[in-house]
Amino acid sequence: MAMVFDEFGRPFIILREQESQSRVRGIEAQKSNISAAKAVARILRSSLGPKGMDKMLQSPDGDVIITNDGATILEQMDVNNQIAKLMVELSRSQDYEIGDGTTGVVVLAGALLEMAETLLDRGIHPIRISEGYEVASRIAVEQLQKIAHKFEFGEGDVEPLVQTCMTTLSSKIVNRCKRSLAEIAVKAVMAVADLERKDVNLDLIKVEGKVGGKLEDTELIYGIVVDKDMSHPQMPKQIQDANIAILTCPFEPPKPKTKHKVEIDTVEKFETLRKQEQQYFDDMVQQCKDVGATLVICQWGFDDEANHLLMHRNLPAVRWVGGVELELIAIATGGRIVPRFQELTPEKLGRAGLVREKAFGTTKDRMLYIEHCANSRAVTIFIRGGNKMMIEETKRSIHDALCVARNLIRNNSIVYGGGSAEIACSIAVDAAADKYPGVEQYAIRAFAEALEAIPMALAENSGLQPIETLSAVKAQQIKENNPCCGVDCNDVGINDMREQNVFETLIGKQQQIMLATQVVKMILKIDDVITPSEY
Repeated sequence: MAMVFDEFGRPFIILREQESQSRVRGIEAQKSNISAAKAVARILRSSLGPKGMDKMLQSPDGDVIITNDGATILEQMDVNNQIAKLMVELSRSQDYEIGDGTTGVVVLAGALLEMAETLLDRGIHPIRISEGYEVASRIAVEQLQKIAHKFEFGEGDVEPLVQTCMTTLSSKIVNRCKRSLAEIAVKAVMAVADLERKDVNLDLIKVEGKVGGKLEDTELIYGIVVDKDMSHPQMPKQIQDANIAILTCPFEPPKPKTKHKVEIDTVEKFETLRKQEQQYFDDMVQQCKDVGATLVICQWGFDDEANHLLMHRNLPAVRWVGGVELELIAIATGGRIVPRFQELTPEKLGRAGLVREKAFGTTKDRMLYIEHCANSRAVTIFIRGGNKMMIEETKRSIHDALCVARNLIRNNSIVYGGGSAEIACSIAVDAAADKYPGVEQYAIRAFAEALEAIPMALAENSGLQPIETLSAVKAQQIKENNPCCGVDCNDVGINDMREQNVFETLIGKQQQIMLATQVVKMILKIDDVITPSEY
């Protein structure tokens, strides 16, 4: 039952037809849920790996996004089914915690649910399947720990980090520039990292983009880039050793809190008011000059008179700078954000070695570079590209690379890619299944088979024979006892991922398996689906 209103504002009640109400219970509910989750996993399956296909998504506004990033695809999709929304949340969790593996985690969850459906048909209770999956998940995580390799790196040797970031970028649209982008991502993370505490604050890395130029023109700036220019065209475009006043108070006379009215009936009164306003502006500018500021960055705008006065008093200014950017500028320059002119002191000024305005292309778009800051722990990755779509996709790819580098600083353990880790876990889980005499054994074997869905999808997306390739790699791993053997997606003739320099972070892969298992267990335990009409 719902209440709505007609065009005259009169309420009337709509009664839903009782026949349209639906309630699904028991095995039917579980199969319905599994079917919805599998549909989402099937969409992402073809996007997995370096040769994965891209998806084109069109927003209601007509904006087009082309990407193969799992989290972005699911975020942009219009999903109504509640179980499908769980899969979207699964991908979002992986993206938030790890940053990479958003497609793989959904494909793995879909494979686990597909195997669970077969077990349900055999009459095995969902709780026993969940218990078996939990046991198998622990075995797989332990196996990943065993086959992981540690590598040492420092500020002078970041090549292992670059190689791992290149693996992440190789499956993106920007893979032709993966080496340069990986180096930029690693340098940015190392600039803001605290290696002693093994911690990285990614909020200190600002990713900015501007249409125009080539992808190869993307650069790392040890400072902040603001999409603004000097408030007056005659102000200097370059300031050496700048002392920056960061203000959140506007250059304008204060407004009374109450309703007010000013009556001006003579020229003398108008002239007096104008002089008072000018004096007010003059005092503000003088306060900035007195504390030694050579540049003012203001969150609010100021009118033409204040702007004219700032230019004549040789005080360059930038207006309408956003709050987040102000905070980054304050962190980078070591300054304090000042809410009132009366609180402005020399100690609260930020310091930067160089502030310059840079023009781009024929349209003369301008941006402000604040470089050589007192605290250089805030950096900016400035992306160039031919159109907005390319810049947005590059931002998503850079985000994944930054997260991978951050995870390696937290824990410098890696496993090898190309599906080699999943195959090694599958072999270990399958071997351990014999130790469990109960019904859980079937679920554990099903988990082992589901793990093989990742390398099979990689082979399929690379144009190889999936079953034949998987069987050959699995046999090679068992025969040589080499957990680094994976699917040769790049078709270079070598299955050993160590020689191909294809790495993945250990914590990313472990998180992938654990998150997928938890969501699958949650879906299997739902045995009653109630539509909103029955609440």
